[in-house]
Amino acid sequence: QVQLVESGGGLVQAGGSLRLSCAASRSSFSINVMGWYRQGPGKQRELVAIITSAGATTYADSVKGRFTISRDNAKNTVYLQMNSLKPDDTAVYYCYALSFTVNSWGQGTQVTVSS
Repeated sequence: QVQLVESGGGLVQAGGSLRLSCAASRSSFSINVMGWYRQGPGKQRELVAIITSAGATTYADSVKGRFTISRDNAKNTVYLQMNSLKPDDTAVYYCYALSFTVNSWGQGTQVTVSS
């Protein structure tokens, strides 16, 4: 299993920006997919964005055009740049990694967007 450590959450006003980072404990070249999920108050965990080792990306419809996922394999790190944040983006954001058939999760970082 891969250890994942997130950082970058916090409190921001609507329309603002945040960047989340997630560092993996070992080479991300062996990690097929990295990405972000979120769980808002009273909601189920949902996909936000994922990126493959080849750089292909998938986004939830609700964040397309506002969020950008990127990956630095040299630093074993995945990033989520979040712009034009809305109160509905308030959630705990979890880093995710898929290495062969093993899923790994970070501990989560809180993002709160005030109106």
